[in-house]
Amino acid sequence: MAVLADQLREVDRDADRGLISNNEAEAARIEIKRRLLKLSRGRSAQGCSETGGHRTLWVSALIVPLVAGLLYSQFGSPGFPGMSFADRQEERSGQAQVIELTGRLLERLESDPEGGPTEGWMLLGQTYMRMGRYADAASAMGTVIARDDASSAMLSQYAEALIAAENGIVTPKARNAIRRARETDPSNPAATYYEAIALDQAGDSDEAHDLLVSRLEQAAGPAPWMEIFIAQANRIGEMIGREPVNLAAFAPMAGGAPGPTRDDVATASEMSDADRAAFIRSMVDRLADRLAEDPDDLDGWLRLGNAYRVLGEMDKAREAFLSAEEFASNLASDAPRRVAIRDVLSEYSD
Repeated sequence: MAVLADQLREVDRDADRGLISNNEAEAARIEIKRRLLKLSRGRSAQGCSETGGHRTLWVSALIVPLVAGLLYSQFGSPGFPGMSFADRQEERSGQAQVIELTGRLLERLESDPEGGPTEGWMLLGQTYMRMGRYADAASAMGTVIARDDASSAMLSQYAEALIAAENGIVTPKARNAIRRARETDPSNPAATYYEAIALDQAGDSDEAHDLLVSRLEQAAGPAPWMEIFIAQANRIGEMIGREPVNLAAFAPMAGGAPGPTRDDVATASEMSDADRAAFIRSMVDRLADRLAEDPDDLDGWLRLGNAYRVLGEMDKAREAFLSAEEFASNLASDAPRRVAIRDVLSEYSD
């Protein structure tokens, strides 16, 4: 482990001297951290070949940072009204102003003789997440997660920051936060999602897949987070030989806007397969019509793109994601949602 730690420091020095590119440095760090994690867990190659385990960890490590932003934008910040990570108005603020306000908030929190309010530290951490300063986000959130008022949502956000700071690798520290989040609220989708990622990285892909599907089956109705669960379940399922799962099997139209009412869901459950397909189509068309009239809705375009992918209409999905890309152009180039959009669009250029 000491040798690997030295290698990490050597990568940093080479990057600082310009001997390797930033992308090369990040790739090297991920690989070295993967080896460190494996050594710390004392894991062997049991249950899977070295090649298979390596591929699983690399794929999940690459996907987690992309999905994190989408999860955060869709779950928002439960328990903190007005503090949504994906607030579009804040995203349009100038970067300099955000940095200044963040610095002032940090000063106020650190100077508070009572340690600063929990909501303030969480807001600071959420802001750091948006800025891509994941280690700082974890540090800010870590200040308050031991407090009595730490909720399941806070713990899962803290875990998300830790995972993002480690380039998508779920470390033991992040796993502990996930465990606490699930103990506090077993229905927390974010905590369940990251537990599945942890299981997959540990080589327990079957259990990870089952956990995602089980949470989908427990959903009381359509919810935006279901699309991400479906995508992750199918990614893992493809590697372990499971049949693909479909969003329509768990909800007529998850995350759609204006979205199905209770009567819609009840009506759909009584329909034939053909009628149900037509019903789902009508809801997707309603979302498309709304966006045609009011296109300034990044989240709406993302939902529409995902809906078309579920329906297998890839050309329309591509057009929706291209529209999303246009409305995401005001975000930082490394903003999670912008990166995720680029990643999806790259699939259509292959």
